[in-house]
This record gives sequence, structure tokens and C-alpha cells, in this order.
Amino acid sequence: MTTEALRGRTLEPELRLKLREAWAQLLDSSDAIADSITLSLFEREPDIYDRADPELRAEMRASSRQHIRRGLTILAGRPEAAQVVELWRETGRRRVRQGVPLESVLHAYTLGARVLWEALVERAHRPGGAHVDESVLLEAARTVWSNLDVQSAVLIDAYRRESARLQRRDLQRQHAVIEDLLTGRGSDPAYVDEARSALGVTVDDAIAVLVVLHDGDSAEHLGDVEDHLERTGTPVRWYVRTGVHVGLVSGELPADHELAAALSAVVPARTGVARATGGLAGVATAHLLASRAAETLGRRERRAVSVGERLPEVLLVGSPQVAPLLVEETLGALLAQPEAQRETLLTTLDALLRHDGSPTHAATELYCHRNTVIYRLKQIESLTGRSLTDPRDKLLLSLAVVAARHQ
Repeated sequence: MTTEALRGRTLEPELRLKLREAWAQLLDSSDAIADSITLSLFEREPDIYDRADPELRAEMRASSRQHIRRGLTILAGRPEAAQVVELWRETGRRRVRQGVPLESVLHAYTLGARVLWEALVERAHRPGGAHVDESVLLEAARTVWSNLDVQSAVLIDAYRRESARLQRRDLQRQHAVIEDLLTGRGSDPAYVDEARSALGVTVDDAIAVLVVLHDGDSAEHLGDVEDHLERTGTPVRWYVRTGVHVGLVSGELPADHELAAALSAVVPARTGVARATGGLAGVATAHLLASRAAETLGRRERRAVSVGERLPEVLLVGSPQVAPLLVEETLGALLAQPEAQRETLLTTLDALLRHDGSPTHAATELYCHRNTVIYRLKQIESLTGRSLTDPRDKLLLSLAVVAARHQ
């Protein structure tokens, strides 16, 4: 690959020859030029390179030497520089794996172009050195900066492709780890460190599980949930399991009911929230509880609830064989009444239970006379054979009303 090919321009033969001769003067100084570039990089970006291990610093020095030597070989018109584009690509890929930010890599290339140009100018004006026409120096400047555009484009493309590949790999690893945790592997102490590394979770992080039960196209709107959590500094890792989105959140988390209340404004579908007691070891149980909490909501509800807010409902959802029996045994005769009567009595019973069996307070809520509530209460007790003054009967009626409403 020639200089003109890189720039997409064709030079006059005489100018091309002079330009190549000028760059050839620097070939014997290529390593010194490269080392000065490397040193400048280390000094200008200490946050990256001071923390780097010796292997990265040594590799940067070797890479700079290779780039400058290969670049000068191309500029001098030597034929052995055909693989330079692959060098740029490999550098982009390598820097991603080393964790060097893209802007730092581009800065290194820009710095290299500037130092290379300055070295040519200094050599041209050195006393006793070979004379270089100003027109050649001007064309050399154009060459360096136009080549830099090509280098940057190639490097950016390679960097982004490698970043995407690594992100896919990391995402696949995260998904595999989450699946393992959902099946209970978090209780294996030998596996926990690997899981923490894959998920970026520390020993001190609190962990909660979100379960989003989608209806229709609501899965397309999880971005609002991610944005909200990101604003609070809470990372979320999503995993789709049997058509359900499972989110793992970690960090300094608020109480479950507070997290659910905050998410209710942004969740696209019914969502359950459960804390993983014991960290990663509790993820499987938290997933089960969050799923049941979400199932207690109506199919078209778009809000989040915590397990603690829905314990009676979660208990019944988790016992699908018991709930119908509870409803039949406790409220069967009441539910057999005509629809209008049935709804009136259920609503009254619900109000009485909320107000600890007080007809006065229930009447205030229902906007009716106290005696009306007392009359309905007698009907309820007659139909169910239960009394609100009996603690066990009151518990059964409370659970039965919850189960009936859920059905």
C-alpha cells in the first residue's frame, strides 16, 4: 500500500520522489521518535498508564516502535509495508481488550502524527542536514494528516467491532450466570466468586430481583426502567427466561417497597420486586417470590409491587390447589347469591375487614347508614357461618376475599 493510495491522491513523480527521500531520512531514528511518543503518552494520561501493569507499558512501547517504523517505511515508498492496515486493525482490537478508551487510542495516533511531522521539520532545518524544500514539507504535512484520517477510520471501526464482540461475549456470560443463580447455584460457595466477577457485584452489595410479566408489546419499553435505575446509580442485568424478563439489581438499594414504588412510574407491565436474602445465594428464592408478587396483579396493571406488600396474595398464588378450596369453603354460599347481592356483600365484607369489623367506620367508607352495614354483616355471617369476632374466622374471611378477588 502506497502513501498515495492511503490518501486517495496522485502526486507528480518528482514530488513523490522528493517526499519519499525526505521521509527516508527519519528511518534511522524511528525507534527514538517512537519512544518519545510513548513517553509523552505516559505523561499526558497518567490515570490510564500509571495504573497499568508493566506488560501494557512494554507493549505500548513496542507497538509505538512498530507503528512508526512501518509508517516511515510506507512514507519512504518501501514495498514491505503492505500489511499496515491490518496493524491498525489489530491495535484497535488489542486496545479494547486492554481497556484503553477509544479517545486515548485516537489521541495516541494524533500525537504520533504530530511528533513525526515535527521530527521531519527538525531534520530538514538541522545544520548540515539534507535540504528539504518547503513545498515538500508542505506536502509531507498533508500526507501525515490525511493518512491520520484513514488510520483513525480503520482503527475506530476495528475498535467498535471488537467492543461489540466482547459485549456480546460478556452478555452471554452474564446470562449463563443468572440462569445458574435462578436454579440455585448461588448457594455453592465455590461458584459465588465467579458469579460476582461476571455480574460486577461486590460482597457488600444488596441484591434484588425484578420480574416483569409482559402482556403484548410491553417488553419494548424496558428502557424507561433502565434509565430510572441508571439515574439512581443502580445497575440492572436483564435475562429473558421462558418469555419473562428477569432483572438483577445490586448496590445500595432502598427498601423493597420503596424500590417498587419508584419503579411503578416506569414499568411497562406488572412487576414483582423481591430482595435476595443472603446475596447471590438468595437469588433463586427471590426470583420465585418476585414472580408470585407480579402474578398477584391484574393482567393489565402497570405497576410494581414488593413481596412484603402482597404477602397474603403471594401465599395464595403459591398454593393454587388451596385457594379455590378456601374460597368455596368460606364464601361459597355468599358467592352463589345473585350478582348484585354478591358484589354488595363482598364490598361490605372487604370494608369491614379493613376497619377491624367496625360497622361505623365501614359505613363511613361505603357512604351508607351504620344500620345498613349491620344488616349486611348479619347476612354475611349467616351465609358463611363465620363471625368477624372470631380471630380464626376473620383470618379465613380475609384470605378468602383476597383469593376471590384474584380469581
